[in-house]
Amino acid sequence: MSARPPLLQSFIAGRWFGESPAQALHSAVNGHTVASTHQESIDFGEALEHARKKGLPAQMQLDFQQRAAILKALAKYLVEHKETLYAVSAHTGATRTDSWIDIEGGSGTLFTYASIGTNEFPSSNLVHEGPAISLGKQGRFAGTHILVPRGGVAVHINAFNFPVWGMLEKFAPTFLAGMPCIVKPATATSYLAEAAVRLIQQSGLLPEGSLQLVIGSTGDLLDRLQAQDVVTFTGSADTAAKLRAHPNLIANSIPFNAEADSLNCAILGPDVNVDDEEFDLFVKEVAREMTTKAGQKCTAIRRAIVPRQHLDAISEKLAARLSKTVIGDPALESVRMGPLASRAQQRDVEERVALLRQSAELILGAGSHFQPQGDGVGEGAFFAPTLLLARDTSAGSPVHEVEAFGPVSTLMPYDDLDEALALAARGRGSLVASLVTRSPSVAARAIPVAAAWHGRLLVLDREAAPESTGHGSPLPQLKHGGPGRAGGGEELGGSRAVKHYLQRTAVQGSPTMLAAVVGEHVRGAKVRESDIHPFRHYFEDLQIGDSLATHRRTVTEADIVNFGCLSGDHFYMHFDDISARQSPFGKRIAHGYFVLSAAAGLFVSPAPGPVLANYGLDTLRFVKPVGIGDTISARLTCERKIDRNKKDANGQGQGVVAWDVEVSNQDGELVASYDILTLVAKKPEA
Repeated sequence: MSARPPLLQSFIAGRWFGESPAQALHSAVNGHTVASTHQESIDFGEALEHARKKGLPAQMQLDFQQRAAILKALAKYLVEHKETLYAVSAHTGATRTDSWIDIEGGSGTLFTYASIGTNEFPSSNLVHEGPAISLGKQGRFAGTHILVPRGGVAVHINAFNFPVWGMLEKFAPTFLAGMPCIVKPATATSYLAEAAVRLIQQSGLLPEGSLQLVIGSTGDLLDRLQAQDVVTFTGSADTAAKLRAHPNLIANSIPFNAEADSLNCAILGPDVNVDDEEFDLFVKEVAREMTTKAGQKCTAIRRAIVPRQHLDAISEKLAARLSKTVIGDPALESVRMGPLASRAQQRDVEERVALLRQSAELILGAGSHFQPQGDGVGEGAFFAPTLLLARDTSAGSPVHEVEAFGPVSTLMPYDDLDEALALAARGRGSLVASLVTRSPSVAARAIPVAAAWHGRLLVLDREAAPESTGHGSPLPQLKHGGPGRAGGGEELGGSRAVKHYLQRTAVQGSPTMLAAVVGEHVRGAKVRESDIHPFRHYFEDLQIGDSLATHRRTVTEADIVNFGCLSGDHFYMHFDDISARQSPFGKRIAHGYFVLSAAAGLFVSPAPGPVLANYGLDTLRFVKPVGIGDTISARLTCERKIDRNKKDANGQGQGVVAWDVEVSNQDGELVASYDILTLVAKKPEA
């Protein structure tokens, strides 16, 4: 008697839930049952209450910096246990390379958002999205923007093709933003998502209630959501449209972000010839996007738009390259492409290819009627790379409407660049498009036009090729999402992804009140001055608003001459009296960087002390020229503090302090303005 396949369980309200098997889930490679979903219905009221009463308070006890540290630790843990996930991923039909994109790509996204949290967010739960803007003539009334955690729950509904990456690329910015998550993976590959969540829970790193997992239906979950919650979806455009129109989401104005499958394209530029390196780059890119993950990528190239005169050459080279692809059980070392995720997906691709062939001819492809390599693969969900040619590319043609979510792409000829861009736009919006060209002028003309219809654009040439991550690779630092058919949403994009889960609010008041709210110094706010220089305070003792008004210094001609000789900057405005008099300034002026240097000489405390290093300037502006005989002074104010919980090689703790610097002339007019970033030591440990 064979053993019962593993029963997948939901992770709800801090416990694993589900005892009775329901739907059997099959290996994409050989059709064997690898797991089953559970029969029991989930109490989504309990799930949401747990997220609100346990997860939300637990996460809000931490700040951005602390949550970033947890993401980093979690990423390390998953990398250490990655082989567990690789073993499970094999059932999805993914090759080792495909699984690397999913598993280690997911961990890499956690690392990236840990870094973003550390470097771009404060050690608090409020982001000041400044600068503050004066709203009154006397500087006593101002306004600014803040970002704060929404106080709700995020529901993430994911696709079947990347069960780990698809979950973690949403979870990372959500967790960093202080929102607990309820994750619903696509059922077909939910066994891999469940394995990842089990590892995450075993790590013990997440605060209770931060992450819950739904195996099976979402039931009445969306009916129970409230205005502060968020829903994200990755999948088909049809399903996205249905979810977007959910009555409760509409009634409560619940944010809904969709990332939908789209008819992404690649354009071979009209400037590229058959013998050019870019010609081969185009062929390689299309072939790679057709065969990676067996073409089951929301970013895969579905339409290859090529100059009509190169159509035959492209067809021959692409067909020849695809025909060498070894298809079969990914466990075999020789195999380069595995099966689709399920037999249902196989049938769906077959049906869609049939629709495409109503207006396109077959160049290469055997559908499911071929023998993949490997033992026992007869019940697998294999589908051969399929290359079509559409000579009719008019609006309304199936090639602009139908997506076969597998190793399928359609060649389309064009006569000039304008036609190529028009063909690309007929897909009604996509996640990504590529332009392969060797001409900067072609790129400069095409990209501004194409940008209106595509969420990301790759310009590929021989210079970029050695380092290019490829057409189909969303990166954490860049936006993922697209207009129209692609869902109209945005994910990733560096810190933008975190801000999608925060509430932006405008705040008005006196500068002093705004400074108290945002936890940063605001120009015009009251400051604290004392006999102790601000640079003499340790990080813990330094307070926002600690300030120093410096003594004065009169700028002389000798200062300008000496600085010019030292720096080598002999710009005419500093040395040519006649030309300077004829300039808009009407006189010789000091170097801007001399003004900075002189200001530093006014406010720096020279003795060794808690301030360890200056590592940058932000927001530098030279507001008004400084001439010979002008007298300058500076005000140095502690603007903001960020505790990154780091220690140096000697174990000395340190934090980051940003100082607001205002340099003024003898008339009280601002001549230079900037922020200095410094490392400041913490008190020595006893």
